[in-house]
Amino acid sequence: MQDLSDARIDDSNFGGRIRSAVFWRSGSQIISQVVSWTCTLIVVRLLDPADYGLFAMTQVVLNFMSFMNGYGLVSALVQAPSLEAKQVRQAFGLMLVLNLGLALAQLTLAGVAADYYGQPMVADLLRVQALIYLSTPFISLPEVLIGRSLDFRRSAIVNIVTALIAALTALTGALLGWGVWTLVIAPLVGFWAKAAGNVIVTRFFIWPSFDFRGTGQMIAFGMALLGSQLLIMIQSQSDILIGGRFLGAHELGLYAEALFLTQIFMSRFIPPLNEVAFPAYARMQSDKVLLGRSFRRAARLILLIACPLYLGMAVVAAPLVELLFGSKWLGMAPLVSILALSMPCYALQVLFSPALNAIGLPRLTATISAIGALLMPVSFLIGVRMGVMGLAVAWGAGILLLTLATIRIAAPAIGLRPASFAGVILPSLCASLPMALAVHVLGLMLPPLPVAARLGLLVSAGVIIYGVSLFICARETLDELLAMLRGRPLPLKTAG
Repeated sequence: MQDLSDARIDDSNFGGRIRSAVFWRSGSQIISQVVSWTCTLIVVRLLDPADYGLFAMTQVVLNFMSFMNGYGLVSALVQAPSLEAKQVRQAFGLMLVLNLGLALAQLTLAGVAADYYGQPMVADLLRVQALIYLSTPFISLPEVLIGRSLDFRRSAIVNIVTALIAALTALTGALLGWGVWTLVIAPLVGFWAKAAGNVIVTRFFIWPSFDFRGTGQMIAFGMALLGSQLLIMIQSQSDILIGGRFLGAHELGLYAEALFLTQIFMSRFIPPLNEVAFPAYARMQSDKVLLGRSFRRAARLILLIACPLYLGMAVVAAPLVELLFGSKWLGMAPLVSILALSMPCYALQVLFSPALNAIGLPRLTATISAIGALLMPVSFLIGVRMGVMGLAVAWGAGILLLTLATIRIAAPAIGLRPASFAGVILPSLCASLPMALAVHVLGLMLPPLPVAARLGLLVSAGVIIYGVSLFICARETLDELLAMLRGRPLPLKTAG
């Protein structure tokens, strides 16, 4: 196993290690997603919306079970000031026990889930997906060693290779006519490929310990996060859980893929940044001024990308869906427009959790999650009565209210005033709104064109208009972004 002393951060080059970590973690994620999406765009044309609807039903069960897979224990190891080999072996033993239990539980409950949805196929899919849990200990614990050292070069290679293997599996399955099984087998192969790769690059060749004496603090931290994760699961999965009961597989498939498309930036790029941010924030927990300044800067830069991306997506949804997914998926275009408008709020909301957990305040994360777990299902129960469009509107309205509540609760804890977030949001929003309006008007004025040409013109116009608007409305924020990309020190006056 890798020498645990590697996990201790050298304070003399801490900033450089963070920049390197962001580069490797985000860079590998970008490459992996290019590979994944190239394959996905082929596969989605070969499969039907109903296949994605069935798969979405299984994902609800899988996600609800996965919140108990022990990742909270892993977070405790990342936050710990020092890490001993005994702690890693004990965590390994706990993870093995937990995930074997989850696999057996899912095998037992598969039939119940199928009866709830009225889809017998769901049971068979869930039984095969139970194998995913057994790979979890071999993925998460090696990532502790990587995360503590902020050396993401090794995991970058694993992520890219894993993406290639999963993509090739998915493409093979779709071409051979596996149908919905393509969506099950490809991720399963990807999980086990990542597990093998992580074990190899970190030399994680150890025996687990089932002597759990002295693990009380680790378990307590994990349990605190567990409650929060359960609430997050209720918040994030209740749309499919409720929609799957009232909507058909075809409609649910359109909604699930619209949500997937609009969450690409959210689910693929922000989590890697949060992985880097968690240990970085943990090192700042004794300096609230530095923590607040760093968080505000990170949020402002994230919104600088999220706002134009999503407002632009909302106004070009129809040609975007037709080009990427094909004409049989055009029914999801209105759903994409509705969901995209609320995604900048979501991008801001999810940034708070790693900061709160890193400074030892998971109770605030749990409070926010409890609000979301109440707010979102109520929204969906109301919205689903208006069909699939109502479900999308309910998602957007719920996320807006949850983001406002999150700022109100979490901002003081990280050294910020809630009112100060106007300065975080306004630069990118003021530059993005004129861009979206101009692109919408241009779309109405364009003559009939091939879909690729139409989308290309609209996107090009949007990029140019946003750049000009940003230069005029948010020059200081633009300078801050350019300074970060060039690796230059950021002036304190721009950090807020």
